[in-house]
Amino acid sequence: MRIIVVLCYLIVLSSCKTEPKKTDIDPKPRNTLMAGEDSLIYPEEKHFKSIRQITFGGDNAEAYWSFDDSKLIFQSNNSEWGLECDQMFVMGISESFKETKPPMVSTGLGRTTCAYFLPDNTHFVYGSTHLADEACPEVPLRKNGDYVWPVYDSFDIFVADLEGNIVTQLTKEPGYDAEATVSPIGDKIVFTSMRSGDLELYTMNLDGSNVQQITDELGYDGGAFFSPDGTKLIFRASRPKTLEAIKKYKELLAEGLVEPTDMELFICNADGSDLKQLTFLGNANWSPFFHPSGKKVLFSSNFEAEKGFPFNLYMIDIDGKNLKRITHGETFDAFPVFSNNGKYLAFSSNRNNGGTRDTNLFIAEWQE
Repeated sequence: MRIIVVLCYLIVLSSCKTEPKKTDIDPKPRNTLMAGEDSLIYPEEKHFKSIRQITFGGDNAEAYWSFDDSKLIFQSNNSEWGLECDQMFVMGISESFKETKPPMVSTGLGRTTCAYFLPDNTHFVYGSTHLADEACPEVPLRKNGDYVWPVYDSFDIFVADLEGNIVTQLTKEPGYDAEATVSPIGDKIVFTSMRSGDLELYTMNLDGSNVQQITDELGYDGGAFFSPDGTKLIFRASRPKTLEAIKKYKELLAEGLVEPTDMELFICNADGSDLKQLTFLGNANWSPFFHPSGKKVLFSSNFEAEKGFPFNLYMIDIDGKNLKRITHGETFDAFPVFSNNGKYLAFSSNRNNGGTRDTNLFIAEWQE
């Protein structure tokens, strides 16, 4: 699953075509702040022309655009919305939610993760534990003093409409199935599964058929996204190498846990061929997403941090060259996702949270 690390507190948020139709809707309405104003843009953040905060409380993350760029779907655990764990919400891109609650499009049962629009803009895929238990599962944060993520074996992947009705169940294998995202060309879904006994990447057709295993090396492979032309995949992975690290990884996985503090980015063709390690930075490098050109990748990392934080956004060429820092916060920036038209970047951040634990969603107008 994709998880928010709310720094200093270690709060977990269950941490994603044909040529896309263009939209005339402007996601830059009344409460947008321009660079240089008393804004949410730090002076060094030269790629942000303007920015707008769209949620105001709780942990909000993984805002993914509809294919026509008119809507965003995201997950939240905002207690003021009556939530005990992550559920899915949809919004128009010109909306924001400070005094109001967006429509929930998951069942409200179990825990959900990683919703992603399908090409028709009226359906989406997401992971949910509701078939196993209608209650929110427990969220372990530490094991033997180490920070861990839960990998619930009750997660399966579903298709639902924007009224919250589940249309079909795409996965039925025992064990963890989640982290589904859809190719921009609208033909494939990539997801993470435990069906082989390890956390590997798989692809399938939009109806769940033709499942193909993409990775097969020991370690956690997850958070995968297709390139704009659908030919490549970018993802995060752990690769335990020493006997001690391998033993620890296997023991944690047997308990439904992974340790996400040592991850690098990998890139491969959509069929798994030509697999290469993209980053060699150390610490946690994750939540990658392709730049609209397909030649660069944005991602979140704490490789420059001495104490595990802050996490900031970085950009790197797909050949591993020209690493560049994009955000300059002191806490947490992650989950960068470009709109299909390449004009806007949605991301999650601890900025402007008044010193609380809140992680909110922002839309930045991108400039090269």
